[in-house]
Amino acid sequence: MTNNKDYYAVIMAGGVGSRFWPMSTQKNPKQFHDMLGVGQSLIQRTFERINGLVPSKNILIATNKRYEELVLQQLPKATKNSLLLEPSMRNTAPCILYSALKIYQQNPNAVILVAPSDHWIDDETEFLNNIQTSFDACSKEEILMTLGIQPDCPNTGYGYIQFKNESSEIKKVKSFREKPNLETAKEFLVSGEYLWNAGIFVWSAKGILNAFKEFLPEMINILDDGNNVYNTDFEDDFINNNYGKCENISIDFGIMEQAKNVHVLPVDFGWNDLGTWGSLYNKLEKDEYQNAVVGPQTIFRDANGNMIRTQSGKKVVIQGLQNFIVVEKEDVLLICPKKDEQDIKQIVSDVKNNFGDEFA
Repeated sequence: MTNNKDYYAVIMAGGVGSRFWPMSTQKNPKQFHDMLGVGQSLIQRTFERINGLVPSKNILIATNKRYEELVLQQLPKATKNSLLLEPSMRNTAPCILYSALKIYQQNPNAVILVAPSDHWIDDETEFLNNIQTSFDACSKEEILMTLGIQPDCPNTGYGYIQFKNESSEIKKVKSFREKPNLETAKEFLVSGEYLWNAGIFVWSAKGILNAFKEFLPEMINILDDGNNVYNTDFEDDFINNNYGKCENISIDFGIMEQAKNVHVLPVDFGWNDLGTWGSLYNKLEKDEYQNAVVGPQTIFRDANGNMIRTQSGKKVVIQGLQNFIVVEKEDVLLICPKKDEQDIKQIVSDVKNNFGDEFA
């Protein structure tokens, strides 16, 4: 593992992941679960992956205050000083500014990886090679970088990045596009100049702070008090008093879609955002009838295309069921057609209304 003191990372771990209910709840979101049954939670796998390039003391975890103990329990290399505890949910821009100010105070020469805590990556060596390429580029010039996933189908669930068709490995970004309809997604694929937006960013601390000064000056006025409050005993109180005043806006809308120095590195390292039960199903090994299982010992009879997730070792018999999601967690059971998985967010709302917040 490298000990490059200028390499930093911020793992974004504040989301709830309601589309993975009932495994993912407000008290214990999906990033803290072993979703694929591999012996590590998603955040543990993400930390270890990044730690292959970035020293553990330079990996910060951005999360909600309520998850402080969960993070420290699951990540023994993390300390309270490496946690960015958001007192309120204000989207990604305030959190990224907070991290950049804190890191810049420690090391003005820092280059920073910002990555979600709940994505899955098959080829971790290739991922680290791509991050190294991005770190090198951002160390040499003041650019804002994102990683763009090479699309293998016209997926309508992701935003897209359009790039200039240049011979260089790193491409200039032409535009960001919202989640398209199927016809538009097919056109994107045919053109060959679009990538999936994975929400993985690399920049220098100086570069991203300059971007905030240009495009979100009010936010930097709120969080940069000029008194070197970061990495001191006064940091927590300052954040608690001021963080909620920041505009609720994503880094994409606030900066990336406006800045002129945005570049993308096309990558292909076996990426899956694990956003829904369907995406988890696609990632898992399946039997000859396309049933995927995490946890139980299962008998299938006249059943195919199902996604089954229960506590480890539970005996489950499925008969006559096609293309369903069956998830059991403690005293909650979900049975839902795979085609209706986008309804799970609304199901969670119904659960709150009928059973109480403790089950959601």
